[in-house]
Amino acid sequence: MEFSRQKIKQIRNLMVLAALLILGLIYSDRVFMGAAFVIGILKPFLCGGAVAFVLNILMKAIEEKLLGRYQGKTAQKIKRPLSMVLSIVLIALILTVVVGMVLPQTASTASEIGRKIPVFMEQMMKEVEHLAENEPMFADWVAELEAIEINWDSILDSVFDFLRNGAGNMLNSTFSVAGSIISGVVNGSIAFVFALYILAQKERLADQGRRILSAYFPRQAEERVLEICGLLYRNFSNFITGQCLEAVILGTMFVVCMTIFGMPYALMVGVLIAFTALIPIVGAFIGCAVGAFLILINNPLQALWFVVLFLVLQQLEGNLIYPRVVGSSVGLPSIWVLMAVSVGGSLFGVVGMLVFIPLMSTGYALFRESVNKRNALKIKRKEPEPEETKEA
Repeated sequence: MEFSRQKIKQIRNLMVLAALLILGLIYSDRVFMGAAFVIGILKPFLCGGAVAFVLNILMKAIEEKLLGRYQGKTAQKIKRPLSMVLSIVLIALILTVVVGMVLPQTASTASEIGRKIPVFMEQMMKEVEHLAENEPMFADWVAELEAIEINWDSILDSVFDFLRNGAGNMLNSTFSVAGSIISGVVNGSIAFVFALYILAQKERLADQGRRILSAYFPRQAEERVLEICGLLYRNFSNFITGQCLEAVILGTMFVVCMTIFGMPYALMVGVLIAFTALIPIVGAFIGCAVGAFLILINNPLQALWFVVLFLVLQQLEGNLIYPRVVGSSVGLPSIWVLMAVSVGGSLFGVVGMLVFIPLMSTGYALFRESVNKRNALKIKRKEPEPEETKEA
């Protein structure tokens, strides 16, 4: 049996692909190490691309809706940098408001707790003494504790050994932390500058990408890749928009409910929970912990009721609002939204939660399209022939 040249080429490509997969499995540890090394080098640029993508959503809205009515040549030149600057300023303003509202209040609350600890310890000692007078068994326990001899020499020797051995480790840790901070600042600066370059030349970069696809891929594959990229862009954009909308809804619910029940720090806690709720499903728990801590210092019972309120609103948000708002924005049913969050969080943590929802939405749309096409073909094949054709 003879094979055509195209068939031989396909068989050869499959054999090469199978050989590469087998080698990858055999040397999987080296492959993963190499991939981690490459990702580490490209990390600033990947982060810059993510920052550019998020900024582009806001920048595009400002450029089209706020500045869209200005059509002159000068306006066209100014429109892009002005919208970019406004986007950065708006995000920086939001971060400043959140940090400025939360950190000072948290610091003052911690300071107040520090002032109340001595009073609490004094009251505790009085309660212990009172309990020892009324309960003979408790007094015996206190006497046994007082009779325990503490070897202070051994404790001092252990402390000195720790200081001698730990000084070098602490110095190394200090240098390591300083190096990490400097590296983080440098990588963050590179990512931010790279994001600005992407935003300033996004049309040119998109045109270059299309030209590369046209040069190396057949027409049908090029159109399919562009279609998938467009679907990914829409899903990620809609997901980020829906996530922000859901966070605003949840924060507003907390502000209204806390104001109705007379709880303190309603606006600040609502803003904090809205900000942390950008992390899907579980992010609001961070805001709950800080809010409960702030309320606890004023009224422990009210802090308990705040936790109960949080659990009620979180169940409402997690089971009804979040799947409907975010799920409808990316075209993904509620059950698959919850599955995407669970799987993404288990595999890659917070980043997995943020990425897996639009990725699963894209896969769901492509799979649905394939299923519909196949079913349509099957129905078409089963259709009976027209009567006129049979008679002929």
